[in-house]
Amino acid sequence: MGHGGDIIHELTTDHREVEELFGRIEALPAGDERRKEYADEAVRELVRHAVAEEQYLYPAVRDFLPDGDEVADKELDDHATAERIMKDMEGLGADDPEFDRLVGQLMVEIRTHVQDEEDNLFPRLRRAATAEQLNELGEKARTAKKTAPTRPHPAAPDTPPANKIMDRGAGMVDRLRDALTGRGKG
Repeated sequence: MGHGGDIIHELTTDHREVEELFGRIEALPAGDERRKEYADEAVRELVRHAVAEEQYLYPAVRDFLPDGDEVADKELDDHATAERIMKDMEGLGADDPEFDRLVGQLMVEIRTHVQDEEDNLFPRLRRAATAEQLNELGEKARTAKKTAPTRPHPAAPDTPPANKIMDRGAGMVDRLRDALTGRGKG
């Protein structure tokens, strides 16, 4: 499953990629430094994915679903929980027992969120929006991910228009930090 197509296909592809990284983490013994590398890669992908959802998916959910505000607010709460876990993981080495606890907590949180989106939200959105609308949202989501932050920013706004402005600036700073520290070059 490659990237492209409508927003549901794009985000589902992201879900599979993150699950693959989780599987790699789980296959390694505690303390293995590769667990940290895979976790950092998962965090980068999850943050970029969350930005695309917050900028385009959830506003569409609010517009297209009769209970869209309630659904979007629940999804944003899920994101906030995951982002706090990811922030707490920053700076921890793979040999830190807290790292394993937090990675496990993140996996549970993300897997629950993904299952809910794929079983409930995505089918409802597919029924409510046209193929053209979903394709346009997919293109916007891919564009958003290109300039999105690569690190968690729990205090940043998560709704438009403020998130679109802040995410671009934070993304630029994060990519510079990643380049300077070698993060993501594993």
